[in-house]
Amino acid sequence: MTTVRIRGIYATALTRLLSSEHEIVQGSEPIRARFEASFPDTPAAVTIASSDDRQGVRVSGEETENVDTIVDTLRRTGIDTLAWPDPTPTEAIFDGRVKETHANGAVVDLGENKSTDETGGKSEGYLSYANTEYVEEDDNVRVQVEEAVPPWEDDRPVLRTKVSVSNGFARLMRGGERETSSIDFVDLLPNEPRDGWAIRWRDRATDVGFDVLEAAMADLNDRAERIDSAHNSDISAPDRLTAPRTAWVWFGRESRFALDEQRRSVTATMSGHHRIKAGIETASAAVDFAEAICESPSSDTESFPFDVTTRRFGPQKGDRITISHGKPDGRCIILGRGEVTDYDPAGTITLERQMSPGGSYDALGVERQAGDVAITKLKEGRWWYPTVYRGSDGERRGTYVNVCTPVELFPHTARYVDLHVDVVKHADGTVERVDDAELNVALERGEVTDSLAEKARSVATAIERAL
Repeated sequence: MTTVRIRGIYATALTRLLSSEHEIVQGSEPIRARFEASFPDTPAAVTIASSDDRQGVRVSGEETENVDTIVDTLRRTGIDTLAWPDPTPTEAIFDGRVKETHANGAVVDLGENKSTDETGGKSEGYLSYANTEYVEEDDNVRVQVEEAVPPWEDDRPVLRTKVSVSNGFARLMRGGERETSSIDFVDLLPNEPRDGWAIRWRDRATDVGFDVLEAAMADLNDRAERIDSAHNSDISAPDRLTAPRTAWVWFGRESRFALDEQRRSVTATMSGHHRIKAGIETASAAVDFAEAICESPSSDTESFPFDVTTRRFGPQKGDRITISHGKPDGRCIILGRGEVTDYDPAGTITLERQMSPGGSYDALGVERQAGDVAITKLKEGRWWYPTVYRGSDGERRGTYVNVCTPVELFPHTARYVDLHVDVVKHADGTVERVDDAELNVALERGEVTDSLAEKARSVATAIERAL
């Protein structure tokens, strides 16, 4: 079996298609959930990724046999599936000769295509000055393919002079300086990066065990050794020094519908799923959204698919959103922008805001100081939300519970209408209910109805008792 890592819009269908004959590794979270499986976290012999235009996939690996095996399977997807080997594979190293220079980079001649199954003629690449020192026409330069391009695109592969190899867990850089790792225990690993190479671990490495990290390091070191052997030679441009394999597979319309069938056997899939996604990138989220809704259709507001909606459109952890504080008189005040520091797919986010000094916190009677932080927990559909204010030393300065219409967590803002009456808890533990009078005024003005005012009061009473 060939180990395969799959990413992109075809991932579910191709996982289903390939899993009977090959071993799928490093499954993404959506893939693990859809297949209800824990795919091995091991280095992949072959990597599959959607092309930038979503028309097909790039199949890459170190060994030609492994890549060709996967490509042969993919070509059986449909009558209009086509495939081509790439003469300038991802991470391949060439001795090139500068053919011409431009304002921002140079075109580099990479020589004749050497493999019998590659399209005839010369290969060229583009070397940006951002990826090298300045070069002149006819200079010999050793380069690596940073980004291969499919044959159906009228573009050249992107080159760089710095050499690296990567897998799903780390990147090994030739001649680079070792970076501080976010993984606490990497120094305990028995295998170190090869001499002359520096390691940069990816976020995924934080979720796997020692055996996986050791295997990832060994894989990178083996590839680095082959590169070092090639680098021992003098530059004799143009020539290809290392020969990893990249092939491009293009899916026609029938093939895309065939992939729909593969995907449909795993999860809800609308007709034309891959056809629509291949047509325009912005449709991707809408397709997934519609399919997720169809899995559990319901008119019950309690069944609102918060997880699906926010997973597709936000907010998610790390996003920055505002708090849009509506008023019963129709005004809306932006209370500030904060970072989502925690996300619960059941419908709750935690928002953290840095407070500016000056003034005081309403009802708490506490001065705003430099370094203060407001931590707000917002739950979709709830009639209230709490904000805890803490000083720079972490000490709680008070809690303010806002009573409002049910909170809506939109991609860029949390929205509600404030109902005036609120409950506060001071730093000393004292609980106080505030602004009932303002609610009464709003009721008199007709800004809120009797039932809404009563709901606000009952919510405030419940919070007051709970605190």
